[in-house]
Amino acid sequence: MSTTLLVLRRHAACRLSLQLRPRTLLARTAATSTDTPPPPPPRRGLTTLAALSLVTLTSLGAYSLGALYPPPPLTLLYPRPAPAPPADPDSPESRAYTAELEAALQALPALAALRAAPDAAAWYETRPHANVPEAVRVNRLTSGALRGPGRIAVLPLARVRRDERAAVVFVHLGRGLCGHDGIVHGGLLATLLDEALGRNAAVNLPEKVGVTATLSVKYKAPTRADQFVVMKTELVEQKGRKALVKGTVEALDGTVLVEAEALFVQPRYAKLLNTAVMRQYMGTPPPPEPVVVIEGEGKIV
Repeated sequence: MSTTLLVLRRHAACRLSLQLRPRTLLARTAATSTDTPPPPPPRRGLTTLAALSLVTLTSLGAYSLGALYPPPPLTLLYPRPAPAPPADPDSPESRAYTAELEAALQALPALAALRAAPDAAAWYETRPHANVPEAVRVNRLTSGALRGPGRIAVLPLARVRRDERAAVVFVHLGRGLCGHDGIVHGGLLATLLDEALGRNAAVNLPEKVGVTATLSVKYKAPTRADQFVVMKTELVEQKGRKALVKGTVEALDGTVLVEAEALFVQPRYAKLLNTAVMRQYMGTPPPPEPVVVIEGEGKIV
């Protein structure tokens, strides 16, 4: 009887243990979940503020950098304003500016390289328009109306082959020569090419006089104002009274800005003109250095 009672007691204890175990596990789980606090929600307001601050600082930095060093396309579209050229080209201010530009011209590395080239002796240097009397120059376009600071402040400097087949001309173009602000007018570039090509053609014609028959111009890139440019001309062909020439306008770094080709014809009345004076106006080679022979010693100095 006692044995049976002991078995019944054990059986009841097991049933009670099975009934209490899920509740104990549930209580433990609840206690664990209550002890560990949930993670805090993300701070969206602070993240958005930080992003806005970063964008603002980046924009201000880019604007400041662009204002100090603007990209080339922006300078074409929105050039910086420049003061108007002085009204009097002979004022002290204008003379000082012209002298400064002349010094810059003489110091150009491109000009120095030509002067120091191995074939430098095959070229001579001249300043077209320099020998034109002032009374005549005032009524000319490039050396008269367009002369002065902000325009063509210094006379062009030309290095010309002694056989007159090619030339390299340096000229400074000011801000007063623009069509679009900051960009030299295309018509002015055509005029300068007409003069440079015309000189190259005329000196190869029989009477040293030529007039423009055709002029073809191709604009390859915008020509910025207030810089030195280089015009290169070359004789292509000369037959009788006709001379075909070609040339370019280039930046100092060699970028081709304009290409041109022209045909010049010597007029039939050329023999009636004072061609010697016209040749002097275009610039002539310097006279050869005198040769001194020391008599009796056979030495040439």
